Amino acid sequence: MITNIGVKAQEPEKKEQDSIYINEIERKKPAKILHAEPLYIDLIRDLGARKGEKEWNVGFGITDRNMYDEYEALVEYEWAPMDRLGLEVELPFSIYPSGMNGNAPSSKLNSLKIAGQYSFFVSEKFNTSMAIGYIHELEMTEFVNYGTEQLFTGNVYNPFYIVAKRWGSNFHSLLYTGPQFLHHFSNGLVETNWQINSNFHYMISGTRNFIGIELNKNVGTDYFDMTIRPQMRLGIMDNLLIGIVAGVPISRDNERFSTFLRLIYEPGHRK
Repeated sequence: MITNIGVKAQEPEKKEQDSIYINEIERKKPAKILHAEPLYIDLIRDLGARKGEKEWNVGFGITDRNMYDEYEALVEYEWAPMDRLGLEVELPFSIYPSGMNGNAPSSKLNSLKIAGQYSFFVSEKFNTSMAIGYIHELEMTEFVNYGTEQLFTGNVYNPFYIVAKRWGSNFHSLLYTGPQFLHHFSNGLVETNWQINSNFHYMISGTRNFIGIELNKNVGTDYFDMTIRPQMRLGIMDNLLIGIVAGVPISRDNERFSTFLRLIYEPGHRK
């Protein structure tokens, strides 16, 4: 009897913790719904972003490419200049350590990446948000070619659509999808593929921590790739979080397992 009473007493407490934390996010105006944000292919800014929000991200990862290892790094800054509008600037790197066999590419700054996202629908009644956005990348040549070849090698055009819903207090789902158009300057060739990223997360009661899974799908005219990315996010301080991601591809022709770590710093965030 005592054990059962203890369990029953904890359930209202957990619900109260969730309600207090969700209320801290959602009580201000304009309306904003608390959603869990994926860690590998993240959003430009929170859905329903409020003016003045900002965030720094630093990411590190390693991927087994069968014949060689690829190390990735990124630095990004995102901010909201007005309500519901998020902007982002990102520098993504691919690094291949010296001493690898001749199959490995050369290290490079992949691109200069700028992006915008606007939340056009925020429903407190349905705990649902929707957004549209656009990412533009100026692809760059390898470091070894600086000064001898054209610095920028192409453009990537990527419009996208996002819909997210929170189910109750803890469960979150999100769909992020859109086409990518790759335009190569050297031959004028344009490649097209679709990204379809579905996400499911469980946020721990009364915290910003969550566990979940990200399903990153890439669809082309004659291929389909998917990487399953289990992940977790932990709050280290009020304004500092860490995201840990593992990657498991369904096909191992071009890559095997991968890992990714994201540090998230929110200047000015208050508990």
